[in-house]
Amino acid sequence: MSLILDKMKWAVLAVSLGLLAACSDSADEEPAKAASNEPPPATQSTLQAAKEAGKVRIGYANEAPYAYMDSAENRLTGEAVEIARVVLKRMGINEVEGVLTEFGSLIPGLQANRFDIIAAGMYITPERCQQATFSNPTYGVGEAFLVQKGNPKNLHSYEDIAKQDDVRLGVVVGAIQSEYARKLDIPTDRVVVFPDVVSALSGVQAGRADAYGATALTINDLMKKSATGDLEKAEPFTDPVIDGESVRGYGAFVFRPADQEFVDAFNAELAKFIGSEEHAKLVEPFGFGKNELPGDVTAEKLCAANGQ
Repeated sequence: MSLILDKMKWAVLAVSLGLLAACSDSADEEPAKAASNEPPPATQSTLQAAKEAGKVRIGYANEAPYAYMDSAENRLTGEAVEIARVVLKRMGINEVEGVLTEFGSLIPGLQANRFDIIAAGMYITPERCQQATFSNPTYGVGEAFLVQKGNPKNLHSYEDIAKQDDVRLGVVVGAIQSEYARKLDIPTDRVVVFPDVVSALSGVQAGRADAYGATALTINDLMKKSATGDLEKAEPFTDPVIDGESVRGYGAFVFRPADQEFVDAFNAELAKFIGSEEHAKLVEPFGFGKNELPGDVTAEKLCAANGQ
């Protein structure tokens, strides 16, 4: 009997110790569980990361005079690039790293984080504002055509192209000019889409397009650099009238919508720079003057506007 009682005592003791151990384990696990439920540390914003690294990636489309590689100097330059360098340096970001991208792929590339800013002189339009966030504009400019010498089809406006069934308009993929053509009822089968400016120029030379539509500054730059003598800028030229207004394009930098902090800081420095003597000296070599200043036009106004 005593042996049985001893075995029972030991069994009770073992159960008690097991319960104590179980209680002790659960108490130790609670802090660990609580710790695992804490939110992860916040990730850096694009602006903070750029400041820490001292550099930022910019997407560009190799279109002079806005952003292009100067082969003679082996340097990325242009109106947009040089303004970006000044503004970003004032923000504590001393270096820009260029990422060459077709114009039509710039916004998708920004969304895919291939770069952090588009510096390509891109026009602010309500449609693009649905996909990205723009800085305030750095310039405003009208349109122009590049045509063959003598302007054989007598093209001085988008309306001139619309009226002639055998005339084809060249545009760069993703550029606003294709939208102008659509709104002015130029049939899509008479709009020739080129991947870049150089291809568009060659297309007019070869007769694949009768005119290449672009900003006046783009056409001016092409005429300065083209030594063949078989092309000219169509003059005079009438800007397209859309929704009762003569269009004028306003170019700016482009950011991801999540980077509003970056946009606000960039705009603050941009406002101090645009229109200054330093700004005038910086952009004059690229063909920009007082006539191209954006005035009081803002990204907010252009994003809310109808028409463009």
